[in-house]
Amino acid sequence: MIEEKDDRAADGGTVPANDAGGPLEDDAGAGTADDRLIALETELADVKDRMLRALAETENTRRRAQREREDSQKYAITGFAKDLLSAVDNLRRALESVPEAEVKDAKLRGLLDGVAATERELLSALERHGVKRIDPKGEKFDHNFHQAIFEAENTGQPAGTVVEVLQPGYVLHDRLLRPAMVGVAKGGPQSD
Repeated sequence: MIEEKDDRAADGGTVPANDAGGPLEDDAGAGTADDRLIALETELADVKDRMLRALAETENTRRRAQREREDSQKYAITGFAKDLLSAVDNLRRALESVPEAEVKDAKLRGLLDGVAATERELLSALERHGVKRIDPKGEKFDHNFHQAIFEAENTGQPAGTVVEVLQPGYVLHDRLLRPAMVGVAKGGPQSD
């Protein structure tokens, strides 16, 4: 039987195989097996490293997508809230246009009470969705939340203090929707 295999190998047939299915190696090929083992271990380490990097990238992508999804839910009403701010401002202007002392007519009183109630309800609805009003009078000027329109001298306030709020600002959670337009004290003692 062995002679048949040898004859076939000599005739260009199949080459004898080892238990792993590969060709039998002689003693001279032992060095190549060690080299091949080292190459396979190197390739395995490289594949393992690439797999770990791919898993890490996948996890980072998942976290980023989760954060973006949460941000989009949290800040989805930004445009709508900005559009409503002018309506809130107009309601406040309507209330301030008639001095309290001049209101003697019951109809006018009812109208002003209705406008005030509408303003309160609108502000309440905005607050339920994370929109908060910034009214910084008396606070130190913060360029992140305030926009200085003018500087006032001789106010008795430390320099850099907001002395007048021309238009309140608004934030949505922690993002600025609109800065408060303010007048700031100039001169005087420096605030700490």
